[in-house]
Amino acid sequence: MAKACADTDSRAENAAGWVSDSSKITGFSHFHDSGTGGSPSMGNFPLFAHPGCANDDYLACKYTTDQRSLFRVNGSVVARPGYFSVDLTNTVRVEMTVSERTALYRFNFSPNDTVSYVDVANHGTIDAVSSPLILIDLADIAQSRSSGGIQVYESGRVIGDGTFRPSFGQGNYRAFFCADFRGAKIRKSGVFEGDDPHEEPKYLAEFTRGMHNPTGAAGAWLHFEKPENHQILARVGLSFISVDKACQNAEDEIPKFDFDGTLRAAESTWSEKLSVVELDTAGVSEDMKTTFWSGLYRSFLSPQNYTGENPLWESSEPYFDSFYCIWDSFRAQHPLLTIVDPEAQTQMVRTLLDIYRFVGKLPDCRMSFCKGFSQGGSNADIVIADAYLKNITNGVDWKTAYEAVVSDAEVAPQHFGVEGRGNLESWFGLGYIAVDHFDKVSTGPQSRSISRTVEYAYDDFCIAEMAKGLGHDDDFAKYMQRSANWQNLWNPDQQDIIRGKDHTEVERTKYTGFLMPKLVNGSFTYQNTRICSPNTEQHLCYFDTGQATYEGSPWLYSFFAPQDMATLIKLMGGREAFVDRLEYYHSGNIVYMGNEQAFLTVFQFHYAGRPGLSSRTTRSYIPSQFNATINGIPGNDDCAMGAFSALAMMGFFPVAGQDVYLVIPPFFPEVRLRSRGAKPAVIRKVARNDKELAEGIYIQSATLDGKPYTKNWISHEFFYHGGVLELTVGSEESDWGTREEDVPPSYPVTVASKTAAPTRTLQEG
Repeated sequence: MAKACADTDSRAENAAGWVSDSSKITGFSHFHDSGTGGSPSMGNFPLFAHPGCANDDYLACKYTTDQRSLFRVNGSVVARPGYFSVDLTNTVRVEMTVSERTALYRFNFSPNDTVSYVDVANHGTIDAVSSPLILIDLADIAQSRSSGGIQVYESGRVIGDGTFRPSFGQGNYRAFFCADFRGAKIRKSGVFEGDDPHEEPKYLAEFTRGMHNPTGAAGAWLHFEKPENHQILARVGLSFISVDKACQNAEDEIPKFDFDGTLRAAESTWSEKLSVVELDTAGVSEDMKTTFWSGLYRSFLSPQNYTGENPLWESSEPYFDSFYCIWDSFRAQHPLLTIVDPEAQTQMVRTLLDIYRFVGKLPDCRMSFCKGFSQGGSNADIVIADAYLKNITNGVDWKTAYEAVVSDAEVAPQHFGVEGRGNLESWFGLGYIAVDHFDKVSTGPQSRSISRTVEYAYDDFCIAEMAKGLGHDDDFAKYMQRSANWQNLWNPDQQDIIRGKDHTEVERTKYTGFLMPKLVNGSFTYQNTRICSPNTEQHLCYFDTGQATYEGSPWLYSFFAPQDMATLIKLMGGREAFVDRLEYYHSGNIVYMGNEQAFLTVFQFHYAGRPGLSSRTTRSYIPSQFNATINGIPGNDDCAMGAFSALAMMGFFPVAGQDVYLVIPPFFPEVRLRSRGAKPAVIRKVARNDKELAEGIYIQSATLDGKPYTKNWISHEFFYHGGVLELTVGSEESDWGTREEDVPPSYPVTVASKTAAPTRTLQEG
């Protein structure tokens, strides 16, 4: 829960607080989400340290964010799992580490009796006596606070709370902190509003001294004597329940202010998390190793374990937060966690079911105890089905799980913009989301007719898998039928047209047949096949727009039918035509790898019997777009970008919601996964010589536990029980994995013919 880091005033996306550019540092806060989109998230109650104030007068120091912010010393940043430090240009070095619910900071000050540093805001120099002033701000990164208060006790303990907005959802949340300090005597203390500090009173609350729900700077300050060992420790306990709980968390977790011991414990926890993967890295560059481990590390950052800190309901079940968003994470991150951290993944599934019990619907997005905005389908259905297929069973109530996913499929929510599905009348009666259908039951964005249709179809396929396993035969037939609904938007006559900036036609390519929007009366309308791609108005399909696709083009969504790729390949003209089209998609500046829907398309050559092209395409993006540079993540990470690179570099990629992993040669000579303490799953490359071992990207043949293996995919049993998958690689494509019987399964269903709008009465949530 505690994630301490420096926050910056960067104009780039700084949802996690820190941005590695030349922006100024505004403070050091304790709650963070990592790599999300939307407005900046959390960053509550930041600390800031002045080494001293001009004339040794606390009134002369700067308090507001814009006045106090400072540049970092170039090259001073040290970041690794469990630890972050940076030097400020005011001579202060700040180190931080964490326990579960407590952040611990070590402020390092100059040993000299006086300090001199640049006043960035006023373009001057400050000469000061070494007498640190530390601030605690009632703020978050987005400046979203609507209420709150703070109090300084004679002991130096500072407590406070605030009510804030979530960054990509509705409602608000309340957070609490409890800060204590060690290392120097306190000379004076008080509170501040704006750049106006006072010693009395030592508290701020709504209406105090005329303050009413302030949105500007407000907080507490402590003026210290020069620390004897040049350091001041700040321990900040955190809670979403109460101030008392925040103080108790701090006292229980870091009772002795032991920075080095806390750091060792944090590093040990991370080492244990990451040790489930072992690599033979012979011949692999340092950049590639960094790319892999960074990706795997980021895959563990969210959802966050807030068990025991849920203020909304009492439950004995785990509670995880920051599902941010499942639309992003179901494709790679959750399947990865199922392999490398099944205990956490089990707890996340149980959390989703507990949310259903107490809220009434599964979330597609959730953060800070608030409902997040849905981006497409009811994608928790896929996460739950994926867990069901892969034996995630410990404590999971599968009866409730099935009830929850069926609720998504059948029961209209009040607001499908934050949960469930919308336009169910159109879905039930027409078999697609009609672009002109107005939902009279649920409120939500009346858009995304293509992307919601294909996602609802896949959601229903995943429900069908559960229905079959749980013995609900009638439901299985119904949801399998609905899984074919994506075909209802297939327009075989739609040509791919390249248009200029003025939207006039420039060229017609040879590619015909795309998903297109459809009216209630059954006639197609038109959306540019390339809109929302890197070469055509990429930002027109984001959250608040009215396009038929979300964060991607019809080109992209026309490839999304993982339940029935065999039918899709036929619609696109057969294997050869499909491969040609998919290669063009990846080479024609149409795909943007910063959006998660693109992940699976990298590996879909497998379905046409060309797994070698999946390997080649993967290596066209790693390391060109996924690498160890400052721009080494192509989009918002959401824990998904890291999961994509980690999975691909280990040599497999999941088809989320199915018991299928598509196999390519790993980027390392050998990968060992051992998440359950049983026999490890080993993926090993071999070749005729060292050159082919290093450069061979095409599988020539394979064995599984010593026996010939010709399928280009593998099931979860390999990871669950362990084994050795040995891949002989070479520099040319081979016939391995090319036969019809070697490709991943498809589940063809003849699409139901529907021509009239429905009359079915909907169930309302």
